[in-house]
Amino acid sequence: MAINLDSDDFTLGIIGAGAMGRGIVQVAAAGGLRVKLFDVNAEQSKNAVDFVAKMLGRAAEKGQMSETDAATAITRIQVIETTQGFSDCQIVIEAATENPDIKNNIYQNLEGLMAEDAIIATNTSSLSITTLASPLKNPERFVGMHFFNPVPLMRLVEVIDGVRTDPCVGDALMELGRRMTREPVRCNDSPGFLVNQVGRGYNIEAAHIHSEQVADIPDLDLILSEGAGFRMGPFTLLDLTGLDVTHPATELIYRQFYEEPRYRPNVMMRARMEAGMLGRKTKRGFYDYSSGKQDFPEEAPYPEYDGRPVWISREEADGHAVLTEIVSKIGGNLETGDSPGNNALILVTPIGDDVTTTAVAQGLDPARTLGVDTLVGLATRRTIMTNPATEPAYRDAAHGLLTGDGVKATVIRDCPGFICQRIVSTICNIGCQIAQFGTAEPEDIDKAVVLGLNYPNGPLTFGDKLGPKNVLRILEACQHIYGDPRYRPSPWLRRRAELELSLFDKEI
Repeated sequence: MAINLDSDDFTLGIIGAGAMGRGIVQVAAAGGLRVKLFDVNAEQSKNAVDFVAKMLGRAAEKGQMSETDAATAITRIQVIETTQGFSDCQIVIEAATENPDIKNNIYQNLEGLMAEDAIIATNTSSLSITTLASPLKNPERFVGMHFFNPVPLMRLVEVIDGVRTDPCVGDALMELGRRMTREPVRCNDSPGFLVNQVGRGYNIEAAHIHSEQVADIPDLDLILSEGAGFRMGPFTLLDLTGLDVTHPATELIYRQFYEEPRYRPNVMMRARMEAGMLGRKTKRGFYDYSSGKQDFPEEAPYPEYDGRPVWISREEADGHAVLTEIVSKIGGNLETGDSPGNNALILVTPIGDDVTTTAVAQGLDPARTLGVDTLVGLATRRTIMTNPATEPAYRDAAHGLLTGDGVKATVIRDCPGFICQRIVSTICNIGCQIAQFGTAEPEDIDKAVVLGLNYPNGPLTFGDKLGPKNVLRILEACQHIYGDPRYRPSPWLRRRAELELSLFDKEI
């Protein structure tokens, strides 16, 4: 199937003039392609063209393209009144509502209009490409082309092969994506494709942690944005996307994976969705937006370090070394003996284990013992962890001590893997399982997540930076403490951790 995008005869069809459809029209026209646009609501098609013209004009004003190029791009867009106008299109992208029945009616109509070697693509974000193609006479020419909203700003596009998609069809869509100035990544059909699968490891795991009363919502957002470097905290992000969008997608992915525990939804999210607390769109979500902006509470002043002795466990050599250096520079009253003195503040640096498990295993007084995450956020926002027996005076002493050099710190309750360790490891584990299943190449998994979710790293890079052995330890500790298969490590991760390989290394 040879499709020449530079041919004078090439025309791209787009069905649906909503936010996604008009965005696809804009990048296609700006990329030099002739476009035909159809929507059952003719007025919406007209409004879409007007909107695209305004956006291209604005791009010209900002110097992102010339005025001539912007004007020429608009002339490439044609609104058609019936789908019969798609009969000469070599590729048609459907961007209609996420309703399988509506979509299937569109595809069967197109199949009767278009040439046998023409391609039908869907912009679905959550429906199976293979299932959507199954009623067609020629499912080999059906493919997924999932853009992200807003299309002109989000460079990523996922090209998804169904079970029966002809490989050359996906090849043509990859070329089309590049022509639209997007960054295409290729993957096989799988629930949630690439980006939506990995994204569950961030917001769902944060919701599970909050449900355990480990930390409140603002603290979780601060720890993950300032400590781990995510552009937004998970609950700020959920408020932006809307729970009515995110939670149903989570439930759908969970069901499509036959209730795979890694994607298990959180009951808190459904309850808040049913209560109408959807986020910014309803002025109330995890935060209040009634004033027109996010009502993010101010942090309380930090307590002061009272000068009491500080003893740091040597059980984790790397953690002991880095924390000792910090406490020394702050001016903490360090004890260097093999065991803590009677009144010393005890600091441990577990990898994966909670403070309770660590204190018991090391024979330490739990009333004086707190954990410090030395793997993530030590230079940007520190995480200090109590246990059920921790006395408030020791909690405050640790908090005051570890903010003594101007770095912020948050105190949380006992939790395996702290917060950053646990969430980063969960994200990494999902990425590893995607690689294990052969859904996409390791490099494409990371590329898609960075471009589609704006994470500071892709899941496999996260794992390599944290250390595959550390990620394995964290997941095993979570699985042991909770008894939950949600944390079982992917074979891809386990094998590379044990062989001391990068998570990008592939088997020959």
